[in-house]
Amino acid sequence: MKAVHNSAGPVDRLARDDELEDFFENATIGLHIVAADGTILRANKAELAMLGYTADEYVGKPIADFHADAPVIGDILDRLSRGERLDRYPARLRAKDGSIRHVLISSSGLFRDGKFIQTRCFTIDVTDARAAEKRYEESEHRFQTILEALPTALYTTDEDGIVTFYNKAAAKLAGREPIVGEDRWCVTRRLYDSQDAPLPLSECPMAVTLREQKAVRGAEVIAERPDGSRARLIPYPTPLFDKRGKLTGAVNMLVDITDRHAAERDAARLAAIVLSSQDAIVTTTTNGVVTFWSNGAENNYGYEANEIVGESILRIIPPELHGEEKSILERVRKGEHVEHYETERITKNGERVNVSLTVSLMRDRSGKTIGIAKVGRDITQAKNAERMQKLLIGELSHRVKNTLATVQAIANQTLKNCENPEEIVKGINGRIGALAKAHSVLTDNSWEGADLSTLMHDQLLLGGADADRISCSGPSVILDPQAALHFSLILHELGTNARKYGSLSEPQGRVAVDWSVEKRDSYILMLRWREQHGPAVKAPTRRGFGTTLIEQTLRGHGGEAKLEYKQNGVLCEISLPLSDGEKPRIGAYVAPSMATSRSTPGNIALCECRVLIVEDEPLIAMEIKSILEDEGCDVIGPASDLDEAERLVQEADLHAALLDVNLGGHDVSDLVAALTRRNIPFAFVTGYAKKDLPETFQQAPLITKPIVPDQIIAMLNEILTHRDSVIPLRGNMDDRTGLSSTAIRG
Repeated sequence: MKAVHNSAGPVDRLARDDELEDFFENATIGLHIVAADGTILRANKAELAMLGYTADEYVGKPIADFHADAPVIGDILDRLSRGERLDRYPARLRAKDGSIRHVLISSSGLFRDGKFIQTRCFTIDVTDARAAEKRYEESEHRFQTILEALPTALYTTDEDGIVTFYNKAAAKLAGREPIVGEDRWCVTRRLYDSQDAPLPLSECPMAVTLREQKAVRGAEVIAERPDGSRARLIPYPTPLFDKRGKLTGAVNMLVDITDRHAAERDAARLAAIVLSSQDAIVTTTTNGVVTFWSNGAENNYGYEANEIVGESILRIIPPELHGEEKSILERVRKGEHVEHYETERITKNGERVNVSLTVSLMRDRSGKTIGIAKVGRDITQAKNAERMQKLLIGELSHRVKNTLATVQAIANQTLKNCENPEEIVKGINGRIGALAKAHSVLTDNSWEGADLSTLMHDQLLLGGADADRISCSGPSVILDPQAALHFSLILHELGTNARKYGSLSEPQGRVAVDWSVEKRDSYILMLRWREQHGPAVKAPTRRGFGTTLIEQTLRGHGGEAKLEYKQNGVLCEISLPLSDGEKPRIGAYVAPSMATSRSTPGNIALCECRVLIVEDEPLIAMEIKSILEDEGCDVIGPASDLDEAERLVQEADLHAALLDVNLGGHDVSDLVAALTRRNIPFAFVTGYAKKDLPETFQQAPLITKPIVPDQIIAMLNEILTHRDSVIPLRGNMDDRTGLSSTAIRG
């Protein structure tokens, strides 16, 4: 059988060559053939069109002439000569118009008998793609640069929440460098909600946004940095989608509101202070136009805010002080802070009030002046109190000097009218004691006056031994302070005279005092003093100090006294005009009994008593000591300080103690406790009224200064008589002794 050969004949080869030629020439990508020495052997239409050359200008020329990078063609030919294939090798070709075309070359070498003959190259023009890529890279770089430059914290994540990018502001806010590709959802490591409760990262706004694929707005969180500091944030997480709507990640912007929150908190606090402040808080422009008017300003000045905001501040400033206001504003505009200058303002109803003002500039964050702030405090009451204090100090000085002059007059007149030294001492002491009693009554009534009944009780029942032989009745009559002091001396003189020479000098004697108020041109106090069943009375041969004092005192008040020395006792009728005012209240008065004894019970005689004196005024201590020694007492001390007094209480064998309420301003509570523990009765000798003592001491027996001997002796007898009775002290447990301050011997 004859064999069949499948080889192509001449016609087939010709057809195939035509096809290859057509493919080479009309291909849409550049094709060229280069000899081993680098000469261009052939180029198709696409290649020539890409570079803009004609075949004559391109074919037959060295390929290196058209490469923008000379070393590149050498590398290509070298690699091809070694049998290496090139795939999409990047190169740059120079076009006829001078432009550079970016190409990708795919090529292989043709070898014959093992020798490199030529290359066959496919040239793909990627100039436009390269330009687009460059534009994209530049755009990406510009976008990254913008994000980095933003002062607001930004970061992005992929669809799983893994951080893919963050800017410097985000790192600064987080206080750390986030780890790209590792950190999830947040650039911070620890979060809290707006109420400061821990917030899991998986529940943070960014995680919610990725999970629900929608933006989260309005949430506030607190981020904690590694150093423990915190920042309050408002996050703005927003999901990102591709063209097909598939979630690709999210971007989050973090707005730091720490300062704003602090400012809002401070503003709220300041607003609450301003709202509740009783001070007038006002702001104005630098020209004095009111821009804010607080509740305190409304209360102090009477204008409501809608009546004065927008008006000149001069509306509440007295006309004569407008110049002062301009001067203050000039000082403030220069940056001076004006504190607490006192001036006046006019209220809506025309009343003037004293105010203390503080004035300062208001500036914004940039330091620009935006107005003037004024805080005014109403000091009208303080000013009135200051004026009253000055008046009271002047009045006190006047009264003290008058009292000293009265004491001086008592001493001088007593000396002139008494020859016996003992009588002189008793006369002076008695009259000073009468003044002291009246002062105490007036002090209890804030020096507004004294009731005649109280004066009668204090002056006539002093000592109390003959209280049941004195009867008093009459209406309640309030005497002014000066009349009360003088009437006390009158009653003292009448009572002293009755005890020394009149009806009270004998056991069966009696004194009856009654008074009434009559209406004539004014109200007149009519008082009748009648003594009965005493010794026979004769008119004195000379006028004594007591009689003169009564007559002169009443005459000084527009009144008079009529003294009659009858056989069965003295009769004294007194008339005294009262101050203008309402008619006094009418009410019966019965004086209480106040009996005392000058003898002590049991086997303790007054002359055997050992009495401790605690007093820091040397002259007063000397006087008390002299009085006690005249009665035969054994005086311990006097002690002038607490240390000495406490030592004597511990060491001495005492029957009683007389002590001041404080020594040099130091409290004597510890000393009282020590006396109580040793069962030693005591009494206070002080210038304080009982109501002015500390609460703990208000139940204690008390002798008020100035000292009258009879009072000292009577009180000493009283506390020794009742040495077994106990009056509870008011107060707390003595922490140092473990004993309650429980008892003052009464």
